[in-house]
Amino acid sequence: MKTLYLVRHAKSNWDNHLLRDIERPLNERGLADAPNMAKLMKIKGVQPDLILTSPAVRAMSTAAYFKIALGVEGEDFWVRDGIYEAISATIQQIIETLPESANSVMLFGHNPTFTSVANLFTDNYIDNIPTCGVVCIVSDADSWPAVSRLNSKVTAKYFPKETL
Repeated sequence: MKTLYLVRHAKSNWDNHLLRDIERPLNERGLADAPNMAKLMKIKGVQPDLILTSPAVRAMSTAAYFKIALGVEGEDFWVRDGIYEAISATIQQIIETLPESANSVMLFGHNPTFTSVANLFTDNYIDNIPTCGVVCIVSDADSWPAVSRLNSKVTAKYFPKETL
């Protein structure tokens, strides 16, 4: 069995218009939501074997809160350039190439891509994964390349305004 958590980065700060998109930090709400959602995942018993994050500051910062709260070791925290500005097919390729030793993985990234990917695994349409929202996808597959809509489904959604 394989479990994938899609986590959209927490709310970002748009105050400094001179920053490139990839450099935008978290804003005040993001700095509150990220540790709170990370704590919620710990309470829910989530224990990822691996965290992969976009190189965007807002995504890496969000992922860092989860890393600390969930006790993920440094070697199990990877930054992947391909997650930033990815399309759904790119995220699917990343999923297919995850190490088989990892049965539970958290991906930190961006919309609209993460919402599109989540909707590949559910019949209950998700309009939008909000900032710092977490979607859990569980698969009966024995390997990451075998994870598909046929053997996987969204089993939980945790959105800050609904859970905090």
